[in-house]
Amino acid sequence: MSDSDPQTALIAEQFRRTIDLLRTENAALQRELEHTRQMYDHRISELESYTKDHETRLRTVQDSATQFKVLAGLATGGGLLSLVALIRILSALP
Repeated sequence: MSDSDPQTALIAEQFRRTIDLLRTENAALQRELEHTRQMYDHRISELESYTKDHETRLRTVQDSATQFKVLAGLATGGGLLSLVALIRILSALP
């Protein structure tokens, strides 16, 4: 078989076409993979932000509950201990 053989040329062209198709498919898969990675990165970022916000809200509620307990203790007449607790709270405020 020589290079001028039409069947050899046809097979060579089919191989080139197959290689081109594989390269195109590979490029498309790489783009899809990159897009998926970006979407997951975005989702993780959103979840981290949500978690941080949730933790902040929980701390705020906990602080409010603690302050309420102290003020309720003062309101019920805890006497000297209530006064000491109030001074501690006021000294801790910024």
